[in-house]
Formats: sequence, structure tokens, C-alpha cells
Amino acid sequence: MPSAHSLNLLRSVAAAPMRGRPSVLRERMRRDAMALAQHEDLGEAAWSYRIVPLDTPVGETLRLEGETLHAPWLLPSSGQLTALACAVCTVGPKLEARVTSLFSEKRASLALALDELGTELLFATSRLVQDRMLAEARRQRLSLCGELHPGDPGLGLDAHAAVLRLAQAKTIGVTARYGHTLYPLKSSSVIMGAGIDLPKATWSRCDHCPSKARCKLAQRDAEIV
Repeated sequence: MPSAHSLNLLRSVAAAPMRGRPSVLRERMRRDAMALAQHEDLGEAAWSYRIVPLDTPVGETLRLEGETLHAPWLLPSSGQLTALACAVCTVGPKLEARVTSLFSEKRASLALALDELGTELLFATSRLVQDRMLAEARRQRLSLCGELHPGDPGLGLDAHAAVLRLAQAKTIGVTARYGHTLYPLKSSSVIMGAGIDLPKATWSRCDHCPSKARCKLAQRDAEIV
């Protein structure tokens, strides 16, 4: 099971341009949040993933290692779906706790800036994990297709527990809590189809979201593509 602990991604995030509309105040608060994160070692991230073979022939309900996932969007128009790439990543609880303490200290602007930095760190970690999964799939002579997170239109929120078990999320301290939320909050899980000669996905997890036009995540994905 490939995994990594205590990856400090602050340097790479700091080098990326600020997302959204910049302002003097936002830039200053981002610098302050970055300095705080560096001083208190709040930039550590961790991830874990596995490429898990399917147990049974492909249908809208996918079965693997005793888990069942209803993910019809991952069914390819051609090629052969043989496995799922399951991953989880997290920024950990320290940054989250520091954001809470800053609000208690009535330093709301810095708390919000640190929370935004945590989201950037989580995105950077998620991209790194997907790069590693792609490299692993290529070593196994597999292709990857599609990207779904529990709660997306193509995958129910109740899939979180199964995805976490398949990715062995407990090894990096990530668990599912009431309401199918993740702990720590700055955590994310994802599944991707893996198989032989899979075509490029013609859909995006953001396609049917009413907030797509103003969503920073959708804008970021469009920029990456």
C-alpha cells in the first residue's frame, strides 16, 4: 500500500499564484498565514492509496474486497474496467485546530487566511496523490479514467466509509464520522476507474453542479485541463 506521511507542501503552494480576486489585504493575510504555518509546522500532509481489483464482472454496482460501490459513471464506453484506484489524503488536525484557536483569539482574518491555505494544501496533496496513482497504474500497464469523490452526483456520500477502508485511510489517521463527514476536516477521498485501454472521460464530476460557474474548484480543474 503506497502511502506517505509528513509531506511538507508549503513551498510548492507558496510558489503558486493566489486564486481568486487578489487584494492588498488578502495578499498580506496569505503571507501572514504562510509564515504562521511555516513557524508552527502546519504544512504537513499525508496520503494513502491502493489500486484494488474488482471481484466480479462489471455492472453499475462494483464489488471489490467485500465492499460495494454504486458508481455507474465509471463504466467505460470501451476498454475493460478491471480495478478501482482508491485514495485518501489529509492536511491533518493541527492546522484545523490552529484555525479554531485563532477565532478564539478574535483573529478572524488570519484564521480565514489559514483555513484557505489549508484548502490549497489539500488540493496540492490531492493532485500529488493522483499523479502517484497514475504512475503506479502505468507500472501495472493499466490506464485510469474518471474521477469521483463521495458526494458527487455519480457517487453517493455514503461511499466514504468503503473508499476509506479500501484506501486504508486509518494508516494516516483519517476516519468517517456522523453524517459521512471526514476527520480531519481538511481531508479528501477519491476513486478512479482503472483498467485496460480505458477511454478519456467525457464527463466531469462538476458537470451538473448548479454552482459550477462560480466554483473555485471547477475553475481550477478547467485551468489544469
